[in-house]
Amino acid sequence: MIGLDDIRAARWRIQPHIRKTPILPYGQLSSREDFGGTVTLKLELLQAAGSFKARGAMNRLLTLSAEELARGVVTASGGNHGLAIARSAHVLGVKAKIFLPSNVVADKVAKLKRWGAEVEIVGAVWDDANAAALAYAEKTGATYAHPFSDPVVVAGQGTLGLDILDELPDVDVILVAIGGGGLITGLSTAVKALRPETRIIGIEPYGSPTLHACLEAGKLVTLDKLETRVATMSCRRTDQAIYEAVAKHVDEIVLVSDAEMEQAAQSLWFEFGIAADLSGAAAVAALQAKRFVPAPGSRVCALVCGAGTDGTGA
Repeated sequence: MIGLDDIRAARWRIQPHIRKTPILPYGQLSSREDFGGTVTLKLELLQAAGSFKARGAMNRLLTLSAEELARGVVTASGGNHGLAIARSAHVLGVKAKIFLPSNVVADKVAKLKRWGAEVEIVGAVWDDANAAALAYAEKTGATYAHPFSDPVVVAGQGTLGLDILDELPDVDVILVAIGGGGLITGLSTAVKALRPETRIIGIEPYGSPTLHACLEAGKLVTLDKLETRVATMSCRRTDQAIYEAVAKHVDEIVLVSDAEMEQAAQSLWFEFGIAADLSGAAAVAALQAKRFVPAPGSRVCALVCGAGTDGTGA
């Protein structure tokens, strides 16, 4: 789908428009949690617009022609990709329309409007909203920006892998939340090219095991139903190229419950004052619920990929 050169080019392109997000040791806790390895949080929720999605969205818009930008951009999102497109469009002075499913978190809708995007709620899940976005693009000529099956977007997300290796060059394991699979595809492509011994562990909800089901079946499959309330991790079907890249580069995918992600988000808020959305807390949930148990002494990076008030009680 993409290679290391694509990711490096994306990094150069988007660097003036995104933030270098910090890392934080997972320690000094009220409890005596011991995961067996040394855990470091990568606080990508502090990225522009509140998630890693700013990387791919900005890379996509910066590669559009002036004519394409003038027609405006449209996308469908569970929240975070929409925010990233809206913010990127705001930076570049173009119009954005975002289609969202009804299970989107309310504070993300409010943020979208503050970025100046036009917002429309369609259907119960992302797939419904995406069909509406595609129809809108066909009708109006607006430029459609897919959240995960676009190689240019995936290359932008892959820049996060380069950043992690810059900060944690000896990392043994990286834990990555999965929605449609764009982030883990880009990140794993970058990391495996430069440090193939690093294990990449994906995390999906029990109620939306999209890529987990594909790997079990050995082919691209469509889920019969979605039973998670985490809009940013709900996806009935991914892309063939995404599946093939994940099958090649991702070492394991584990499943967590919505309740486990909520508890992890509450823990991040209580222990660190970090307001992660439920997808942003998925990596910590996998550790706390022991869905993934690090080898003793291993160096683990838990990616906190998105901001939100889901687990703060706010």
